[in-house]
Amino acid sequence: MQSRTKRHLSPADLDALLRASTGVGCRVEAELTDGWFAAAYRVVLDDGRPAVVKLAPPPDAPVLRYERGITATEAMVYGRLAALPPGQVPTPELLYSGPEFVVLSVLDGTPWDKVADGLPPVTQDALRRELGAVTARLHTLTAPDGRFGYPAPEAALSAPDWPTAFTAMVDALLQDAADAQDAAGAAPLTSPLDVPPAVIRALVAEGKGVLGEVTEPRLVHFDLWPGNVFVDVPGGGEGPRAPRITGIIDHERAFWGDPVAELVSLAFGGDTGPDSDLVAGYTEAGGHLDFTPAVRHRLALYRLYLGLLLVVECGPRGYVGDHLAFCRRTLAEAVAELRALG
Repeated sequence: MQSRTKRHLSPADLDALLRASTGVGCRVEAELTDGWFAAAYRVVLDDGRPAVVKLAPPPDAPVLRYERGITATEAMVYGRLAALPPGQVPTPELLYSGPEFVVLSVLDGTPWDKVADGLPPVTQDALRRELGAVTARLHTLTAPDGRFGYPAPEAALSAPDWPTAFTAMVDALLQDAADAQDAAGAAPLTSPLDVPPAVIRALVAEGKGVLGEVTEPRLVHFDLWPGNVFVDVPGGGEGPRAPRITGIIDHERAFWGDPVAELVSLAFGGDTGPDSDLVAGYTEAGGHLDFTPAVRHRLALYRLYLGLLLVVECGPRGYVGDHLAFCRRTLAEAVAELRALG
């Protein structure tokens, strides 16, 4: 996916960047083009290890407020996951990191979205159950300072309670949209919201009571769509070896908040309802999900947040066409859902 936030370097420049920062250079094998935000390269390090290098956006690239300091957030998450017992949350190993990059080990397997159409339902069900268990173990991680919101200080989007943090997160996106409109002047917006900001703020304000039920900030990945989940499926899921999840990637969007919010991106891969395989795996691994009216209200708020994020990011990233239309539908459906709840 092409994006204005991707920083493209020549093989020589990438080698020089790593060598100056880590003392280890690299030979570039290929650019990995599936990502939506950061440029990534498959490389071989000087010592022969295969690796993936992800680059932060160029310094002059327009980024949203929550994306400030996003590379350090990803490095932090990899560090926290590495401290869990082996195999609890499979993910690449963080080999090196700096303000401009992370260097990661290479995962076995294939992104789930690349093989999903060829997998029998029984295999999909088993993988969804395992993903639920992995997610529950991810959610055991808590914020070291007890604050909610985005970890990076540069984002300035954290607070001591969840209603305040979530409101600030929504307000930041609305301000990003307003900034884009100001920059466009008389020209039409690249990513129109199609709903007045006052309506969105009112819907969030109406939900402060249910948001206040969340009292402990847990790590939320918030981007667990199938493209960020690697799987190993021997024989197309019909061989003697069981399919398995080999890793989850792209932790940039992670925040400290309500684990229920994870269901929003997980829904892009399948059912996340009370009777789903994913929820069964989640609860079997020790997670707790009780689909009360308050939880369903919070889930609708998180769908609103993701819909808003998807629409607003289309501007700085340069997304248009079918993808922009999909994002606008996602936001409109979330607004309609919350209005119906009201």
